[in-house]
Amino acid sequence: MSEQQRNRLETLIQHLEREQVELAIVNSPKNVFYYTGFNSDPHERFLALVLDLRNQNQYLFVPALDQEAAETTSSIQKIIPISDEKNPYQILKDTIGEGVKSIGLETKNVSLYHQEQFNLFFPDFRYRDIGHFIAGQRVRKTPEECSKVQEAVLVIEKVLDNGIKRFKAGMSELELTAELEFLMRKFGAEGPSFSTIVLSGEKSSLPHGRPDEKKIQHGDFLLIDMGVILNGYCSDITRTFVVGEGTPKQREIYDVVLDSVQAGINAVKSGNLASSVDTAARNVIKANGYGQYFNNRVGHGLGMEVHEDPSIHEKNEMVMGTGFLFTIEPGIYIPGYGGVRIEENVYIDVNGEARVLSSYPKEFTVIGS
Repeated sequence: MSEQQRNRLETLIQHLEREQVELAIVNSPKNVFYYTGFNSDPHERFLALVLDLRNQNQYLFVPALDQEAAETTSSIQKIIPISDEKNPYQILKDTIGEGVKSIGLETKNVSLYHQEQFNLFFPDFRYRDIGHFIAGQRVRKTPEECSKVQEAVLVIEKVLDNGIKRFKAGMSELELTAELEFLMRKFGAEGPSFSTIVLSGEKSSLPHGRPDEKKIQHGDFLLIDMGVILNGYCSDITRTFVVGEGTPKQREIYDVVLDSVQAGINAVKSGNLASSVDTAARNVIKANGYGQYFNNRVGHGLGMEVHEDPSIHEKNEMVMGTGFLFTIEPGIYIPGYGGVRIEENVYIDVNGEARVLSSYPKEFTVIGS
């Protein structure tokens, strides 16, 4: 077990002891990875780190097909494989025994089916939510974690740089998406960290639109939002271009968003509220008359998942501190016309200052001319 994983587990166990939790079940795959080093997507199968505080036993329950991988990478020594025909909750009960009265659960990751199984095999138990505490641990990234995100950022920027060189007006959004996702693999990524967004023309007003067969034409905005997973950590950047030739209105909208993202970055400092970042960026857009066209939060946490805490919105009064890592991605989205988004990845370093991890140029850029 690495020192980092040991410290994470010890911090969690101390919290569980304070809360008088007898058994803790961590079943979010990324949280299992966070504590054990075993990174897997179990799909519908049962995967859980189980901490029995009655006797200080630690178990990793995995699908049987993942047993070898878990034994190779997990810091937990007691691996419990579960074959597909077995009921995992029966195996859980057989492993830990009777009498559990207090179970710590990630309630956001527990379905009604899971609850029914717990009620069946552990009657009369009470539960405590441990998900909020785990999210609080994960929100502060170590410098080592920041370096992993930085590596993922460097890969996606290399993808964008090479992808734009391959772009030609008349390509479809799906064709460009395919080129970009090919480059992700070529440059060593495990894959995209989310479904790549390539939107052009009036479709660029859809913050989370999907690429399709639409041809990317002269005069279009071209919005590209993408990221990769590398060594278990994610990147997520957005740049917006103009194809062929830009109009004064396009440049005006772009410059407002550019000023907005910089205002958000300027508000990042240890001790400031998360809301201050959103407010600073949003006020620039409002002051220029486009407030009605920016209706979502300005950013989100980034790490082992592409969306995690903290949520950077104007009502979040969480105090930012060293280790926070998140996106700042203001936009202006005008229905029927188009939109602009610029997205940066920002880390609060040991000095409490903002360190921008993304470095791809943000200036107004015309391509495919």
